Amino acid sequence: MDKSYNPHELEKRWYRNWEENGYYAPAGGSHPYCIMLPPPNVTGSLHMGHAFQDTIMDALTRWQRMKGADTLWQPGTDHAGIATQMVVERQLLAEGKSRHDLGRERFVEAVWDWKEHSGDTIGMQMRRLGASVDWSSHCFTMDEGLSKAVQQVFITLYEEGLIYRGKRLVNWDPVLHTALSDLEVISEEEQGKMWHIRYPRADGRGHLVVATTRPETLLGDTAVAVHPADERYTELVGLELELPLTDRTIPIIADEYVDSEFGSGCVKITPAHDFNDYEIGKRHDLELINVLDINACLNDNAPEAYRGKTRFAARELIVEDLEKLGLLEKIDDHKLMIPRGDRSHEIVEPYLTDQWYVKIAPLAQPAIEAVESGRIEFVPANWSKTYFDWMHRIEDWCISRQLWWGHRIPAWYDPEGNIHVGTSEEDARRRSGLSSDVLLRQDEDVLDTWFSSALWPFSTLGWPEKTDYLERFYPTSVLVTGFDIIFFWVARMIMMGLKFMDDVPFRTVYIHGLIRDGSGQKMSKSKGNVLDPLDLIDGIDLQTLISKRTSGLMQPQMAPAIEKTTRQEFPDGIPPFGTDALRFTFASLATTGRDIRFDLGRIEGYRNFCNKLWNATRFVLMQTDGKPVSAADKPDVIDQWIVSRMNRMISEVETHFGDYRLDLAAQALYEFIWNEYCDWYLEFAKATLQSAGQDQQAITRNTLLAVLETCLRTLHPIMPFITEEIWQRVKTPLDIEGASIMLQPFPQSGPRDSEAERDVEWIKSTIQGVRRVRSELNLPPAKELDVLFQAGNEDDRSRQQRFSGVLSQLARIHSMTWVDQSEDTAQCAVALVGDLKILIPLKGLVDVEEELSRLGKQLERENADLKKSKGKLGNSRFVENAPEAVVEQERERLLAHEAKVENLHEQISQLESLRE
Repeated sequence: MDKSYNPHELEKRWYRNWEENGYYAPAGGSHPYCIMLPPPNVTGSLHMGHAFQDTIMDALTRWQRMKGADTLWQPGTDHAGIATQMVVERQLLAEGKSRHDLGRERFVEAVWDWKEHSGDTIGMQMRRLGASVDWSSHCFTMDEGLSKAVQQVFITLYEEGLIYRGKRLVNWDPVLHTALSDLEVISEEEQGKMWHIRYPRADGRGHLVVATTRPETLLGDTAVAVHPADERYTELVGLELELPLTDRTIPIIADEYVDSEFGSGCVKITPAHDFNDYEIGKRHDLELINVLDINACLNDNAPEAYRGKTRFAARELIVEDLEKLGLLEKIDDHKLMIPRGDRSHEIVEPYLTDQWYVKIAPLAQPAIEAVESGRIEFVPANWSKTYFDWMHRIEDWCISRQLWWGHRIPAWYDPEGNIHVGTSEEDARRRSGLSSDVLLRQDEDVLDTWFSSALWPFSTLGWPEKTDYLERFYPTSVLVTGFDIIFFWVARMIMMGLKFMDDVPFRTVYIHGLIRDGSGQKMSKSKGNVLDPLDLIDGIDLQTLISKRTSGLMQPQMAPAIEKTTRQEFPDGIPPFGTDALRFTFASLATTGRDIRFDLGRIEGYRNFCNKLWNATRFVLMQTDGKPVSAADKPDVIDQWIVSRMNRMISEVETHFGDYRLDLAAQALYEFIWNEYCDWYLEFAKATLQSAGQDQQAITRNTLLAVLETCLRTLHPIMPFITEEIWQRVKTPLDIEGASIMLQPFPQSGPRDSEAERDVEWIKSTIQGVRRVRSELNLPPAKELDVLFQAGNEDDRSRQQRFSGVLSQLARIHSMTWVDQSEDTAQCAVALVGDLKILIPLKGLVDVEEELSRLGKQLERENADLKKSKGKLGNSRFVENAPEAVVEQERERLLAHEAKVENLHEQISQLESLRE
């Protein structure tokens, strides 16, 4: 076994072995267990959110596979309409072409060609993470089978009156010329202006002042609204105002949506260009006047002077004209949320256009009842409230996109505009009874990618065909996803599953938090704080990291600041941590919280955990290689203790996995393996192997191996690579058969020995007490000490006698003596174990003056640090302006300094008593 743990080579070797041997595919079992991978975009690459989520799903799948389940972790990718089309359009642009030069058919062929050659980046990256998905079942949302499912669902819903075409307000991208879902719109705060405009009363008796951040849209105003309880305007409701720069008048209406405290309390209502105004317009039956075209230029509904101008050029001209007419009261600087398309980065417009919609209410009610009745459980349970809130306010779903790449809507129009649906033009004619001489034109739009994703739990299993997989694995077991897509994906899968499978798509929805940086900030390219999981696995030098973070910025001027921050945070780049350390870090972060802070200190600690396990294994193998190993009917108390503690750990891990608390499972594993097995048991074992008889040595060797092997199987779902590598070496001396640890049974908890646990806890506490005194007095580790015991009870006396050998060896004790309560122990160092006092006579043991001098200097340093820490926390500017995490860290530092100062005073006082 190599002296050093080198994850890079063994990770690739074992993943290739697992995949080539087909270990990921369902192989039969006691019960089906299925997880659907939320399909990443085919254009995508692995980010921290993917890696976190995939670690959780893989750990659950490996756990269930080892428990004997017939497991299917179903992988696949989403065709990602906008993202993929943009990738190929950029390639064409580099050649001086556009998609229109190719035409629709050839462009779609070009996208398929790109997908075949470049569309599996994220699949290769998932392999690096150790994802045990069944690659042989991989699906793509544009595959023939899934496309067939999409068509059938569309046709069925249309024929049942649940899909219709209508004119409504949508998020419109004026660059991509398509509607966007809310998830494809990124709203961030930007600096803007607030224009305060005078709207003259039609009766000539003054004006009202209306504030707006988009003066160009006033040309589409159809009302000004005030709050019905606002006494300033009560008598004006119903009167008309002259709409500036037009020859129209608009009414003053009353609506409770208006915030009377904001600005003048008057709000312009533009139903065709604002989502809130659209709802107000419906309530008051206002006209919808669209003044923009698909390019966000002003159209023919605007006065002639502004037609054809971009919205921003028109804005400047409108403001100039308002000022000339004396209708511009003032302009304020104003910060506001600006919505931008996540792909084009262009400002999105609320836009009135014809689109396809799903009538959602009839589908939503059964989906609400499925969660209310407990057929679907949310974990944590509080996310069901979010689900219900959205579902009770749900609106019809816009499912059409103005793209070429995607599932083309299976609808055709005849010359009169009638709609005919079918799987093909021939099928549409057959369904509608149309002859071949009736001209038909297929709808140009494609379906929203969320439409095909909503069918994912059953379309990937073969629906609409009745396949064995569909019969075996639907409903699936658990959906693992982030809270940000509960509405966009989770709710829609529930609705579609109930509609087309007459059953829920999954029994449990496990909602995890979102990964943020160490300061709690969202990771984003613009902030320059993104971490690439592969960089954490492989390492990356500083200059390459800076280049990755500063290239392709929307705001290039941010590059110097990002470079400075990166240099401060990673002065030496990022070292390689390996996949297992990263996975264990993610598992430890899988709390029930909404936001999860990723701290490099954690992953460094878990890389050390890997090293600890590796080195412990080397010790065990060296101690057992070629030497007798045997189990015992009655092992000694140390072996009884470690097996009992191991069984307790297994039980805890099993419970935490079942409760989706991977953080607690990781904690239980870490504490047992690091603290109890590696730190304590290995030390006990060393003593046994040095001094015990041959029979006990053989028993101890067996326990060393058996407990290690069990730990590896328990740890495997979270840390698959290192556990496989070590297990292959440990199985031989234990005569275990099997090709891979991932096919071994997950450990079952055995009986616990509370008496052995109490005994060894006493031994550990006594050893720690002696070592603590030794450390405080700065005594050499090898120096043997005379120890006195005082007080305590009969159990303490019994244990001291029974375990004197191990105490002498591990605590380096020369003699042990019990003394009466009345004996003067003022000149002894004291450690407490319950009521038992462990006393170490100090006379002649230390040079009092030298020790006092050393402790005095240490106290001086600690007091200086304490003063510095108090000064920081006493500075209101620091407390109010520094990041919360930094302030909290300083508070913890203060408490630590106070504790050290108090401890040093006690040590000094004790030593000074020896002078007397």
